[in-house]
Amino acid sequence: MLPDTVQGLFDWLVDGAPGGPTPMAVIARIGADLRTGGVPVERISAFVRTLHPSFVGRGFFWEPGQEVQVRENPWSGLQTEEFKQSASAKVQAEACEVRVRLFRETSTYSGLDGLTREGFTDYLMTPLKFMGGSTHSISFATKAPGGFSDEQAGWIRAIVRPLSRVAETFALMRTAVNLLNTYVGRDAGDRILKGNIQRGDTESIRCVIWFSDLRGFTSMSGQHTPTEIIAMLNTVFDCQVPHIETNGGEVLKFMGDGMLAIFPITDTVKAAASGAAKAARDAFSSLDALNLTRAKTNQPGLRFGVALHVGDVAYGNIGGAGRLDFTAIGPAVNLASRIEGLTGKLEKRVLLSAALAAASDFPTRSVGRFELKGVAGEQEVFELA
Repeated sequence: MLPDTVQGLFDWLVDGAPGGPTPMAVIARIGADLRTGGVPVERISAFVRTLHPSFVGRGFFWEPGQEVQVRENPWSGLQTEEFKQSASAKVQAEACEVRVRLFRETSTYSGLDGLTREGFTDYLMTPLKFMGGSTHSISFATKAPGGFSDEQAGWIRAIVRPLSRVAETFALMRTAVNLLNTYVGRDAGDRILKGNIQRGDTESIRCVIWFSDLRGFTSMSGQHTPTEIIAMLNTVFDCQVPHIETNGGEVLKFMGDGMLAIFPITDTVKAAASGAAKAARDAFSSLDALNLTRAKTNQPGLRFGVALHVGDVAYGNIGGAGRLDFTAIGPAVNLASRIEGLTGKLEKRVLLSAALAAASDFPTRSVGRFELKGVAGEQEVFELA
């Protein structure tokens, strides 16, 4: 039979942890209620995998009187000997429980010797089994003399059962956010989750538009395998995407060797323009570093051009009834695309429209007036001074 506080915790988890808006809030209550109920837990660690291109999952760490800490674990961590020899690896692979009474036995699992040095006496890791078939883990540790009693360990196992359902719900929500952010961008993903999922759900927004394109892509495609081409594209996009996101932009679309991004104007045009210009400078700094590395192995340098423009775009869903794309379209996007086409002809890295040059507070200089396909009248084009 469970103590009243632990029984209340069990019932709360069975009901779906109402009022627990985040995994951190749920773990914090578990730790507090177990201690109130007579379980001398002094550390809780949980690890839940997710779908993300950079991170295999998230770890949650609780100790009495402290906020729950969250760490994102990279995929490379799975290949380390430390992980392969850990209790977490065994639990997740075999869906079994691991218990080590640290006060009387030496652990063969990596990392647990550190707990012994800190004075912990007992370690219990149990699987979190999801209905989808995956297995995750959560561990409980104590410094109490003699460790957890058998009765206390039973109470812990009891609350882990409904916790698995709550954890799976949070994991599915996290996966949905990760996938949307990965494939459509943070802002677009947030809008989709809030219900903007119907064709025609669009709004007009003013933004700085970034359009970039890899130089010499056609000739590269004839000289390299598809796998090699993809690798080159990825390295070029790696030179751009982090700097765009760091400076307030959002990547909307990859189009073969091209990329469309926007810098929404949330404050002033000057602020958004400065963010886009800084992203461009940083992107080419990264490209220069990349090409130095490629030169050491006798690989040819890679090049791309960037066009920046400011204007109004239709931002939202377009496509077929059952297959939509969240993107930005409009004459302003077309103009940015046409200006980008000039970067190769003029051998310029970054070109700006007259509208953006006029709205910016950084120095620019004119490179001439040009007729652009699909754009009425000659357009003056500028570069960063």
